[in-house]
Amino acid sequence: MKSIVLASKSPRRKELLASCGVPFTADAAEIDETLRKDCPLPEAVQELSLRKAEAVLKRHPSSIIIGSDTIVAVDGEVLGKPHSREDAVLMLKKLSGRTHKVITGLAVISSVRTFQTVTVSDVTFIPLSEEEIRTYTATGEADDKAGAYGIQGLAGKFISHIDGDYYSIVGLPLSLVYRELKNSEMY
Repeated sequence: MKSIVLASKSPRRKELLASCGVPFTADAAEIDETLRKDCPLPEAVQELSLRKAEAVLKRHPSSIIIGSDTIVAVDGEVLGKPHSREDAVLMLKKLSGRTHKVITGLAVISSVRTFQTVTVSDVTFIPLSEEEIRTYTATGEADDKAGAYGIQGLAGKFISHIDGDYYSIVGLPLSLVYRELKNSEMY
């Protein structure tokens, strides 16, 4: 079997892939991560995950590359990683008491095959007070996460409902990755 490379520096994606019991190395793609604006968000996120994987495949041409990207969107507005704690507060106020989309693109590629997909999950927050938001953002957990929260961490208590794949919301659709790697004889 070919070696597997995760095209990411995300600690969450590394933890998720490791939980599959699959040996891999991580090598982050150093690319412009600007989303295309001329297509629907799911398509743009899927395309970005492929660009990440393709960039890393150039450095590891005999490997299987896993590229992924996750965004949070509410009312069509993309909420990326906050630039400051105050930015995180503003994002969480937008999510408070509402349902938003978490869109995760996935690309599993090699020199002979490309698999691409996208998952869209709905996440519903309970109404949050200003104090709850500020207490949460003060922990620092929101600092490096799309939408200013991590469902797998302290913000889990703010989630009343999800409709979709939990692992995609964290950042890597595990069952899809596992299925593709299981079929790796096709690579």
